[in-house]
Amino acid sequence: MSNAVLDKRAKLPDAPLADNERLKGNSHYLKGTIREDLGDGLTGGFNGDNFQLIRFHGMYEQDDRDIRAERVGQKLEPLKNVMLRCRLPGGIIQPQQWLGIDKFATEQTLYGSIRLTNRQTFQFHGVLKENIKPMHQWLNQLGLDSIATAGDVNRNVLCTSNPVESSLHREAWEWAKKISEHLLPRTRAYAEIWLDGQKVQSTENFFGTPVIDKAKSGDDTEPVLGKSYLPRKFKTTVVIPPHNDVDLHANDLNFVAIGDGKHLVGFNVLVGGGLSMEHGNTRTYPNVAREFGFLPLDKVLDCAAAIVSVQRDWGNRSDRKNAKTRYTLERVGTDVFIAEVENRMGAKFEPIRPYEFTTRGDRIGWVQGEEGNWHLTLFIENGRLVDRPGKPLKTGMREIAKVHKGDFRLTANQNLIVANVRPEDKEQIERLARDHGLMSDRVTPQRENSMACVSLPTCPLAMAESERFLPQFSDRMDELMARHGLSEEHVVLRVTGCPNGCGRSMLAEIGLVGKAIGRYNLYVGGNREGTRIPRLFKENIVQEEILEIIDGWLGAWAQGRQGEEGFGDFAVRTGIIAPVLDAPRDFWTVAA
Repeated sequence: MSNAVLDKRAKLPDAPLADNERLKGNSHYLKGTIREDLGDGLTGGFNGDNFQLIRFHGMYEQDDRDIRAERVGQKLEPLKNVMLRCRLPGGIIQPQQWLGIDKFATEQTLYGSIRLTNRQTFQFHGVLKENIKPMHQWLNQLGLDSIATAGDVNRNVLCTSNPVESSLHREAWEWAKKISEHLLPRTRAYAEIWLDGQKVQSTENFFGTPVIDKAKSGDDTEPVLGKSYLPRKFKTTVVIPPHNDVDLHANDLNFVAIGDGKHLVGFNVLVGGGLSMEHGNTRTYPNVAREFGFLPLDKVLDCAAAIVSVQRDWGNRSDRKNAKTRYTLERVGTDVFIAEVENRMGAKFEPIRPYEFTTRGDRIGWVQGEEGNWHLTLFIENGRLVDRPGKPLKTGMREIAKVHKGDFRLTANQNLIVANVRPEDKEQIERLARDHGLMSDRVTPQRENSMACVSLPTCPLAMAESERFLPQFSDRMDELMARHGLSEEHVVLRVTGCPNGCGRSMLAEIGLVGKAIGRYNLYVGGNREGTRIPRLFKENIVQEEILEIIDGWLGAWAQGRQGEEGFGDFAVRTGIIAPVLDAPRDFWTVAA
């Protein structure tokens, strides 16, 4: 295909640029006036463009919405603070680092909690303005940072948390780290603002290999991201079949590991997944990623940079709601996008190598790895580590970190793996976990396969409860599952407080998407493997109606399933819902 044809297909209609484009272009490579803003004691927040620019440094400005009206009534500013998301490719963290983040969360945040996210990292919530710079310096001393975990850049790179096949996981994790470093912003804004110009501390990775972190100490040029960065956020994963625990179809760029039985030989590349949408806006819709082809290892970084740069140049910079990679693919055509990627990386994709996904959730409990060490996956409901009466989870993790000689792995399902436990230490780790409520034989498979985003009271986009809603909703689900003889079974259930997609409801067998306080849209028909988008069944309904509908579905599933058929497949086969075959047409048609 000629360059003229490519340019014509990629060109967008003339339209004014979104204001974020002005903001990024005028930011002096993400510096803005953030440093000066830190000294403004008249507000607990950030002024003007800095409100958006701090996102590129891994932070969102928030306030406690539970007390917003009360403070307004007292003629006080909302209790502004920031949420910080750490950069942690593949979710690996050392026990000594954990003790450091625990100390900061306990002493310097409003809520005292550590929140594990489905981006395979942790978040601090409730950091007041005067503690923001000390927070970044504290992370730097731990060998951590929050560069590019938010904003219009490639965000934290996920990697399958595989505690069993350690040799393969080691190679895959190393590639997740390399991809993360290769796609980071090169600007020194982070170091200049938060670290007074010092280099970001490097550390050893969890295999003891020194990390060479050239991207963090660069200059103000952006060879991959460009001066105005990307049109919208960009998400990348490294996936080891048959376990799709990272939900690859929620991400823009995915490298599916292909091995020869012992080592990686390359990756299948899938592009254009994503879940965010806007209620009623048919120009927005979730979609699964598309297969581009196979690449050997020596072309992986070139491929990553090429795909990001094509999206940089061809993505929609006028309409941010239609700016993600999946919309660019829809507009120009997959064949055109692939041709340009091949041109930029100087190589052709080979045919896709065979692969299959069979599982998605985390393997809760103990498993033994091929090297003989043990790995304990702890179920952390909604990822929230905080001490509550009878369940001092945060203290329990602190006590484990004090004695653990291996590493911790945060999962993309908001859980935590105590990894590489030596056989002689297994009993002590389990005792600490049980004593602090981190292990329980009473947690059902249904609860283990349910997940929610943060939502209220801190997320400014929240329309309905999510994290605070799910525990009691799970109680009701457990009752229904037991009533129908399904206590040892599960439905992949996701709740998100708005349609932005953070809870990944659009890859669930049953998904709830917040519409208003106490009201949700009900979606059904995804599958256990996470490869199918569910479809809208009913809009704007309350919990009791949702449970009544699900009760009927579960009864039918218990009586009519075929073999080990998952609920989502049953729902499609029996006509409860028609599958989404063509987005956005099918997705925006209520099929109930």
